[in-house]
Amino acid sequence: MDKLRIDKWLWAARFYKTRALAVEEIDRGRVKVNGAEAKPAREVKSGDTVSLRQGQVNRTVVVRGISSQRGSAPVAQQLYEETEESLRLKAEAAEQRRLNSDPAGAQEHGRPTKRDRRTLDKAWNNRWSASAD
Repeated sequence: MDKLRIDKWLWAARFYKTRALAVEEIDRGRVKVNGAEAKPAREVKSGDTVSLRQGQVNRTVVVRGISSQRGSAPVAQQLYEETEESLRLKAEAAEQRRLNSDPAGAQEHGRPTKRDRRTLDKAWNNRWSASAD
């Protein structure tokens, strides 16, 4: 076997959990083969360049092998080789995620207590008045 549908290859290479998800991403235009937008039935062969987006990360891989069966992760990683630029961008994105604080992590105390709400209400009542003074 020297050619395989792109949706089946993406599933076998473990980029997407199901073929249906792979087809959905292809239909949204997030997968390109050799720089051109792909359709799910597009065949890929060894040596083709596939660009895809996983979450917020854009990845570019070169097809090294063809398999119509989904195997373990180490076997799936042998089906492709990620480009140097893609690896660099993936590392930068991971670093940005590490450095950016999580909005939920910014709340140190969680939900305000009844006392905290009363304190907030007093502060707002003194600051903003509906009276026409």
